[in-house]
Amino acid sequence: MARLKEFDEDKALDSAVDCFWEHGYEATSVRDLASAMGICSASFYNAYGDKRALFAVALERYANRSMRERIARIEARHPPKQRIAAFFDEIVEKSVKDSDCKGCMLVNSALDIGPHDAEIGTLVSGYLSEIRAFFKRSLEAARGVGDLPRRLDAEATADHFLGVLVGIRVLARTKIGRSTERRRVLMAVAQPALTILAQRRAR
Repeated sequence: MARLKEFDEDKALDSAVDCFWEHGYEATSVRDLASAMGICSASFYNAYGDKRALFAVALERYANRSMRERIARIEARHPPKQRIAAFFDEIVEKSVKDSDCKGCMLVNSALDIGPHDAEIGTLVSGYLSEIRAFFKRSLEAARGVGDLPRRLDAEATADHFLGVLVGIRVLARTKIGRSTERRRVLMAVAQPALTILAQRRAR
């Protein structure tokens, strides 16, 4: 039987998330994680088993505190048609302020780990599917109240928005100039997709 955890698990997991996010899965050692989490190696193995198991827990923690929090907040504050624009505005601003160019942990994992680890790849795909589902239900709701044309394909458009999002998050990891230039470039990537939201149902 595993012994009771003798540390602040929420704080430790947040530190693990930050460690994985900054250095990437492969470059992060168990020693790095234990040090960042403020626990000894024995406590690490007792609580989480191994690095891979902790990474899965860290991905869930990251999804809860970033992607899921953002979607829930935006859905609560904005009508359907404006949710997607608000989502992209926030992503661009977050990317512009990311001076370390860490990008998105989910997208980073999809690119760096997913192709080589089927289980982690499936986990990441599930999280990205949640974002796609947010786009799809926002589009369907906007279409339902007459703010978008009936002919709009919500499935295909949600796929398109997800692709644009991934592109923005990858591009944000590169050093593309000062904050004003970064904002301009990232908004230029998002804007053609967002013109879809300018459509209205014919009266």
